[in-house]
Amino acid sequence: MRQSRLETALQGGTLILPETGRMAVLAPVEGDDLSDLPKDRVTVVQGFRPDHDAFARQGYRVVVSAEPPFAAALVCLPRSRSKGKALVAQAAALVGAGGLVLVDGQKTDGIDTMLRDCKARVAIGGPVVKAHGRLFWFHASGDFADWAALAEPRRIDAGFLTGAGVFSAGHVDEGSAALIAALPPKLGSKVADLGAGWGYLAAEILKRPTVNVMYLVEADHAALELAKQNITDPRARFHWDDARSFRPPHKLDAVVMNPPFHQGRDADPGLGIAFIRAAAAMLAPGGVLWMVANRHLPYQGALDAAFREVTVAATAPGFRIFRAARPVHESRKPG
Repeated sequence: MRQSRLETALQGGTLILPETGRMAVLAPVEGDDLSDLPKDRVTVVQGFRPDHDAFARQGYRVVVSAEPPFAAALVCLPRSRSKGKALVAQAAALVGAGGLVLVDGQKTDGIDTMLRDCKARVAIGGPVVKAHGRLFWFHASGDFADWAALAEPRRIDAGFLTGAGVFSAGHVDEGSAALIAALPPKLGSKVADLGAGWGYLAAEILKRPTVNVMYLVEADHAALELAKQNITDPRARFHWDDARSFRPPHKLDAVVMNPPFHQGRDADPGLGIAFIRAAAAMLAPGGVLWMVANRHLPYQGALDAAFREVTVAATAPGFRIFRAARPVHESRKPG
């Protein structure tokens, strides 16, 4: 969809890309087709590890942050309005005054609102309307300082730093709080938090003196950087990685998690199921998984397949907290 709008704009002559200079593509997701851009001049800026790695496998230069100068920058609009504005401000800063900024997104991602907001600040080219989305562009001018400020960390009531676009940016997630309330006083010495976000679960677990090492595994680079600011305990180990493929240096006594259940715009319980399987592989034979999940998500079958003992340890409005013990490791499955 993104590729078709870009292709239409270029072939129709309404959009002319700079003939020289680097081009930044901010926040594209796996599956986005960037083939209409000159690959040798493109730098993909993506801090979400699965998407980062997907473009690296295609041979693109991929970074988590970029420095000017760039001749042009394409913003692939995310669902978070504040993060989208921060990305547009980042793109304008990367190209400098007069540089070309392109913004592309689906209607469900708020592209119509972004178009209106940008029109209030700069002269707009386009838009190209196609495949339930829009592509528009402008030459950077004016002041986007207020949008750039949205990218700065902010402190929520609980005292933690969060940021635009990260999970539960404005408050402690209710499910995570329910999980902490359900945990026993002792979890063992080696613990991991899969999908650690900005660090709430890990920070609470590190209040237990029996924990010797705490692995925070998070795919969102920005969220993990916030976690590093929220947690200064030397027992914490920070891993920018996909929890589905992460493997700790030794088997664990416990895994805690509030797994994501969206892939892009759509609910995808397959993500949580993959987290369950990964957790089982990380745990020692006597290890335990503690997981919170929305009540409607179909995780019971995956838990029963990966663990020999599964119970609902607690409930909270809209949530279930599972305790899963005695993981079924592949090598021990009956032949």
